[in-house]
Amino acid sequence: MGKPLMIQEHDDRRIEALKRRLGVGTKVDVVRAGLELLEGEADRQARVARWRRAVRLAQATSRSVNAEFRRYSRLARS
Repeated sequence: MGKPLMIQEHDDRRIEALKRRLGVGTKVDVVRAGLELLEGEADRQARVARWRRAVRLAQATSRSVNAEFRRYSRLARS
């Protein structure tokens, strides 16, 4: 069984306008579409946080490896 959702009048007008623009049948479809977008954004933010953490962890090692290779660079000997 569904749970009641208290929607304010101005929110109801916005949902109805979106319903017409998106061409969906019900208000629930509009809400579901919004939830999918929010979930996608939350997943993206979680991935970015993981990537930043991975970069921080690899940063020192990467810097030292690059410094090691710079000593033997053919471009630096010109």
